[in-house]
Amino acid sequence: MSSDGANPGVLSRMDIHQILQYLPHRYPILLVDRVLEVLPGERITALKNVSVNEPYFPGHYPHHPVMPGVLIVEAMAQTAAILSFRTMDSKPDDKSVYYFVGIDNARFKKPVGPGDQLVIDVTLTATKRGIWKFSGVAKVDGQVAAEADLICAVRPTPQ
Repeated sequence: MSSDGANPGVLSRMDIHQILQYLPHRYPILLVDRVLEVLPGERITALKNVSVNEPYFPGHYPHHPVMPGVLIVEAMAQTAAILSFRTMDSKPDDKSVYYFVGIDNARFKKPVGPGDQLVIDVTLTATKRGIWKFSGVAKVDGQVAAEADLICAVRPTPQ
């Protein structure tokens, strides 16, 4: 049983309060609002509600606001981090850092704007010696907005 009371091997939802236990990120860089399901060691589906009040919209095309692609990929990485911590049955602490260390095959297929709901699906593809590999897809209204292969690493906090 994980420390948030969820069985680590069962699909479960997570609200923002539970997400904050698994991610060190906070506003304005926290990019996951809800987890719809997580199956530790396999996959996770999360949501990012894209609001007109996002801090990047005034500067990222004021005449046609678009969520920056790098932030969509960051949302995938944060979703992957939640999957990793749920898989390890642990939470972030001050003794280690979860780094986003690589992006491969990133493609941006559809602009994401105010009012969109980004559905983020991440699948764990490999893990070895603290290196985690994932495949991520972000969709809006069932259409692929972005996809990428992600590499993350857990390392001791630098002293």
